[in-house]
Amino acid sequence: MSSKNAPNHSSGELTPVKFSRLTRRGILLGFSVSQLVTLGVAVGALVWAFYAGGGILIAFTAPIWVSAAALTWIPIAGRALVEWIPVAFWWMWKSTGGQLLYRRRVVTPRPAGTLSLPGDMARLREYEDPVTGAGMVHDPAAGTLTAVLQVTHPAFVLLDPGEQERRVASWGRVLATVCRSGRISMLQILERTLPDTGTGLAEWWAAHGTQDDTWASTTYAELIDRAGPTGERHATTLSLSLDMRAASRQIRTAGGGVRGGAAVLRQEMSTLVAALRSADLAPSAWLNCGQIAVILRSAYDPAIAATLERHGELGQSLATAGPVAVNESWSGLRTDSAHHAVLWINEWPRSMVFPGFLAPVLLSSGIQRSFSLLCTPMRSDQAARDIRKKKTEYISDAHQRQRIGQIEDASQTAEFHDVLQQEADLTAGHGVLRYTGLISISASNTEELDASIAAIEQAAIQASCETRLLVGQQAQAFTAAALPLCRVI
Repeated sequence: MSSKNAPNHSSGELTPVKFSRLTRRGILLGFSVSQLVTLGVAVGALVWAFYAGGGILIAFTAPIWVSAAALTWIPIAGRALVEWIPVAFWWMWKSTGGQLLYRRRVVTPRPAGTLSLPGDMARLREYEDPVTGAGMVHDPAAGTLTAVLQVTHPAFVLLDPGEQERRVASWGRVLATVCRSGRISMLQILERTLPDTGTGLAEWWAAHGTQDDTWASTTYAELIDRAGPTGERHATTLSLSLDMRAASRQIRTAGGGVRGGAAVLRQEMSTLVAALRSADLAPSAWLNCGQIAVILRSAYDPAIAATLERHGELGQSLATAGPVAVNESWSGLRTDSAHHAVLWINEWPRSMVFPGFLAPVLLSSGIQRSFSLLCTPMRSDQAARDIRKKKTEYISDAHQRQRIGQIEDASQTAEFHDVLQQEADLTAGHGVLRYTGLISISASNTEELDASIAAIEQAAIQASCETRLLVGQQAQAFTAAALPLCRVI
């Protein structure tokens, strides 16, 4: 879905924002292409039977037009039955082709520079930028080059409303910066919960604590020892993906190939870092290949995350960062040491909400999860054409419904108002982005996973969001939700 950047207010009060609705408008009268095809089959069979032989042929062809009508109108999980046919066929193809299981070939060496990842991610290549030392991931098929940056920030919910409003406006300027160049294919914000080893808390106590034989000092030291292994911490990364096809001219000027792409991506990286600093965020150095490898390994094997954190020299190779085994099911994923499930935020808040509305989801404790926000920027000219097209389609559909006497639906009116609001925001100079929210939940067993899914779904309800479990595509969804590689579903 798409939304606008928050405008800059200086009144000191927190301003509520509103997201655009997920459009459910079809090609004609609310029907999608597949629904129109099945509806055409039903109408054609019924009309042919009526003119060819009347009642006998109508009864004889009933299985055809009744089945086609059922595929058109009967919904399952919010989608028409005919729209599930491609999903079911794709799942059957993967099941019969052995695509649901992945086992690493330990004896067979991998080509140099490739990532040891399952599925279509096996085509990814690593590249170390000689200027910045950043690790970049190249997707030759999609034509993208991705770099990862870790960001630290203060607790947003603890700030006063005036400071929250200022930071929201500053973040809006960061997103507007991403939209202007036209060379960025995606910006991914990934917020993860990681098991905390307690080393930071123990180091603080050793440096600032009063260690004597008093009751308070002894009790505090015992609490630190007990809380350390069971604690958790939050880590936020930003992944910037360059569209090498859109930047082909600049890449050729810089020398061509991945090296030229890295030179162009460095320009976008510098611009993003400057925008983040102006927004009072603290970006770290761009992650190298070893640090990216640790993130990938921790996502597939959460049990090893604490060990990798304690020993900085372990797991620093992208060639071995992938999983050893992956088993995909219809509604879940099993990797080395954990069970995973991915939820899709299919509806953002429909009413006005204040920034920080995702706090129930992001601050949920005791659940190992990754929240990924995929932001796809649109160029101003492309966004203007898309808005004009939507306006024309909405107006033509309204006239068609009026001709046949169909009542105007309130949701269709609200979607049209969203389009008008996007046009006004674009005219005012704001950037337009398409947001996709994914939540990856991990647990050591299926019972714990089910309980965590229920807790996250309840937290999403508190955040005025609606989530749905992605079925038939959990492996691909996991790579987009848990890995900082700007992957799409």
